[in-house]
Amino acid sequence: MEITLLRHGASSVGYSGKLKASELHQWIDAYNAAGIDHKSQPSTETMNMAQACKAVVCSDLCRSVASAERLGVKITHIDPLFREVALPYGEWRTPNASPLFWVALFRLLWFCGYSSHGESMAFTKERALQAANKLIAIAKDSGSVLHVGHGFMNRYISKVLIANDWSGPSNPGEKYWEFGIYTI
Repeated sequence: MEITLLRHGASSVGYSGKLKASELHQWIDAYNAAGIDHKSQPSTETMNMAQACKAVVCSDLCRSVASAERLGVKITHIDPLFREVALPYGEWRTPNASPLFWVALFRLLWFCGYSSHGESMAFTKERALQAANKLIAIAKDSGSVLHVGHGFMNRYISKVLIANDWSGPSNPGEKYWEFGIYTI
């Protein structure tokens, strides 16, 4: 059996402009509703790997589905269980900063236990366990499954797989279109 965890292509929503922490949720909503940038293209290696998989699983976020479509594969499962770890944000009205600054700050704060308007690390770990179990079940039925997912959720799923004796990289890939293959 084989499970491939792939990070989606680059979003069509960038990190330009300035906003307050209290406005970050609007940027998050736009990012989650966006597809992928037309310039974001997978490598030939990624295309070949994806097309060899028997089943394809996506989150219900547009960038996940659009990435699978760009790979030219037939999506067999779409499930919100596979969404990216929900980013927290604050209600601060100052200062103005780039979305990238706020994303980095609030993800760092999330690792320290801050989860206002997001999800807790405990919830994330439970969701990753459920997602890994679903991928394992699909892999048992099909032999191989491609998960077109998101950076942080893919990392947590990989930890579950490795803890359950699957072989593969500790980090399936941080860059767009990067992937890790897990076997048992």
